[in-house]
Amino acid sequence: MINSDFYDPTRILSGKDRVEGNDINSELTKNETKPTVYMTSDISPAGLMAVYEALGHKLPGKVAVKISTGEPGGHNFLSPALIKDLVQSVNGTIVECNTAYGGKRSNTAQHKQVVEDHGFTAIAPVDILDEEGFISLPFEKGKHIKEDFVGSHFKNYDSFIVLSHFKGHAMAGFGGAIKNMSIGIASASGKMWIHTAGVTDKTSDFAICFATQQEAFLESMVEAAGAVINSLGNKIVYINVMNNLSVDCDCDSHPADPTMADIGILASLDPVALDQACVDLVYAAHDGHDLIERIESKNGIHTLEYAEQLGLGSRTYELVRIDK
Repeated sequence: MINSDFYDPTRILSGKDRVEGNDINSELTKNETKPTVYMTSDISPAGLMAVYEALGHKLPGKVAVKISTGEPGGHNFLSPALIKDLVQSVNGTIVECNTAYGGKRSNTAQHKQVVEDHGFTAIAPVDILDEEGFISLPFEKGKHIKEDFVGSHFKNYDSFIVLSHFKGHAMAGFGGAIKNMSIGIASASGKMWIHTAGVTDKTSDFAICFATQQEAFLESMVEAAGAVINSLGNKIVYINVMNNLSVDCDCDSHPADPTMADIGILASLDPVALDQACVDLVYAAHDGHDLIERIESKNGIHTLEYAEQLGLGSRTYELVRIDK
């Protein structure tokens, strides 16, 4: 059962078409006050290229493609075969940061081995952004954190594709563009800074991490995303792939098997609209119960509420299906 205390579809949907998609020539699509989210049900290299090209947004300079490289033992992360054509089409470098928890991606040497084992070095250069430490990105609007600590190699790139596997998450409820841009680009110490809402950047202080109030953690995650957005301006695009829809993150070495069918690939220039569209599609799915329960158990919708409140994007959008 959907808990309306967490999710109010009348707040964001404008009738049945919002979930099912609008004709690209419809009057709604012409409304420029709402961001567009493009969608294809074709989860393939061609489908990924198609939604990226639908954005019509040329990225300048050296392009970073931010993905999750996936914790060893897990198997739901985006496959190199799926993303290869897109990454190579922009002459991109795959980028990632080390984790703040134990595991085989918590230090650069082991992380590089995971990247190779998972097949990413075979398709493109890979850069561990915090291999040489971190830099600070300011976010003056933050009430929990007023700076974000990202991998120092962040400054070496002119633009980013935030390419996310949309799925559940044990702490955030769900992971999409906002989480991939905030926690994903944060250095290992920056991840703890976000998780503890600015209390500590020490990766050993997990007790503080789990004691942090949920709302403060979600809001800190949004604030970190805001710092990245402010730094990059319009030199960033967002793509979410809705396949292997487990309730668990790709950072989990033993994720739960998905209990719902794959949905598609979505892309937007607005990360809030993109994540909201993915959430809407989960709620509209007949088999989305488990993921909905995970989202609601962590008050995940608050991430989108707060992001919109801070002006990082809009929860109201137009969904345009590009499938012929």
